Amino acid sequence: MYLPEKNRIALISVTGDPAVEIGKEEAGGQNVYVREVGFALARLGWQVDMFARRSSPDDPAIVQHFPNCRTIRLTAGPAKFIHRDEVFVYLPEFVRKFLAFQQREGFEYSLVHTNYWLSSWVGIKLRKHQSLIHLHTYHSLGAIKYRTTNNLPPIASTRLATEKACLETADRIIATSPQEAGHMRRLVSAKGAIEIVPCGTDIDRFGGVKREEARQQLGIAPDAKVVFYVGRFDPRKGIETLVRAVAKSSLRGEANLQLMIGGGSRAGQSDGIERDRIEGIVNKLGLSDITTFLGQLGNPNLHLYYAAADVCVIPSHYEPFGLVTLEAMASGIPVVASKVGGLQFTVVPEVTGLLVPPKDEEAFATAIDRILANPEWANQLGQTGRQRVEIAFSWDSVGATLSALYTKLLTQPASVSVRTPQVAA
Repeated sequence: MYLPEKNRIALISVTGDPAVEIGKEEAGGQNVYVREVGFALARLGWQVDMFARRSSPDDPAIVQHFPNCRTIRLTAGPAKFIHRDEVFVYLPEFVRKFLAFQQREGFEYSLVHTNYWLSSWVGIKLRKHQSLIHLHTYHSLGAIKYRTTNNLPPIASTRLATEKACLETADRIIATSPQEAGHMRRLVSAKGAIEIVPCGTDIDRFGGVKREEARQQLGIAPDAKVVFYVGRFDPRKGIETLVRAVAKSSLRGEANLQLMIGGGSRAGQSDGIERDRIEGIVNKLGLSDITTFLGQLGNPNLHLYYAAADVCVIPSHYEPFGLVTLEAMASGIPVVASKVGGLQFTVVPEVTGLLVPPKDEEAFATAIDRILANPEWANQLGQTGRQRVEIAFSWDSVGATLSALYTKLLTQPASVSVRTPQVAA
């Protein structure tokens, strides 16, 4: 017999393991979002189970974070890294393993919050087996991603159909910015219920170290002009634009200009290929003497690199939100970001940083130079950014907003029937 428990919820993130080390292949903002939302909800008293696909035989099946919060890794397909475009065929097995887990535990989740389109397919299928509340956060939209590429992957049509079905049938879609909500309406469907709940960041961890102290710990010269990037190595992240912008900087050769690129590793195929490509551009442009590839920046030192930087650059071609932006602002560092997606929501131009057209290396160079050449103004931008994050973007505030929404949905009268939209099997 299944026992539904009102305060027990499942966060499903098939390809975004919340317990994995951030910076590994395809491990970035989605992983952080699920983990921090789960932790925040657990602090509010929810029983939180976070589900992901097991991607290594060495990873434990269950990671207990708190007494009421754990990550559960389900074996769906081989226990190894698989590119997210190739995971879809293993989703039916993921659904079966999820249902089997419930059966062993003796309860059914009353609410599931899925993350990324692959997980939304899981949520849609689960509704055929049980009555539940389904919420979804996209993290990225295929409708936008596929506009910037001429070579669509074979999974593209399935992804677009699934994203549309999810928007039209989920109990609530969580958009992380007004811009993302607008894209959903214009490019996916006019139907469906959307609620805007921004991402958050750790305001205690980021912003607690002075620049001088951080540089001393990291061995960075006091007079260095540090341009910092952190994130996955992916062509859509625009790292090439940043590198070419630094090559065009008017401060190059006149100041101790340093480009520090954090994140990524050579372990994964796509990650390693892009890193090698960027390093080749760095060498070709003669920037190898001022560029440092930092590799993965884990919990012990990520906050130090933010604190040590003069400017943080987010040159993405598209970002639904952009957690790096919040981490930099929380650290009191001005931001130069692409004028796309949710970056237009988090960055206030000329107040917390600068927004420039994506892929425009000249514009990025000018914006970076403006900040580096005006330390007093840069400091003012950083302080205002910190204030903005404290007010609106802590994980506890995000958790409180989601908690209120979950409670509202769980206590409203049940639907007469469970909706089971038709998506690809």
